[in-house]
Amino acid sequence: MGDRVAPTVEVTLDCADAPTLAAFWAIALGYVDISPDQAADRGYAWLHDPRGVGPPLCLLEVPEPKTVKNRMHLDLAVSGEGPETQRWQRIVDGAARLHAAGASVLTEYAGHHITMADPEGNEFDVC
Repeated sequence: MGDRVAPTVEVTLDCADAPTLAAFWAIALGYVDISPDQAADRGYAWLHDPRGVGPPLCLLEVPEPKTVKNRMHLDLAVSGEGPETQRWQRIVDGAARLHAAGASVLTEYAGHHITMADPEGNEFDVC
């Protein structure tokens, strides 16, 4: 067991249009696209956290459409520290920024989190 290497996490999101969805998620996460020249021809995009903190995000084009609610989703933690009113305001501001980038608001849980969908309908929470 001493030779076992701990796995790393890489997130893959199936999609219909990798370059378009990559543009949204690059804004949402502050990531950079490390495959822009190859993605359009190959049906994928590969995003990387320039700080080296978050996991890579691969957007992979698939032929079938999204049909049901995600079983797994991303939480974008933007609230930080401080009084509850300040944390909630950061969540509201973060959701507004993502809405301007193409996301839609699905449900607001006042004081806790906002459930949103990316331009292809993949759910995520801003918390």
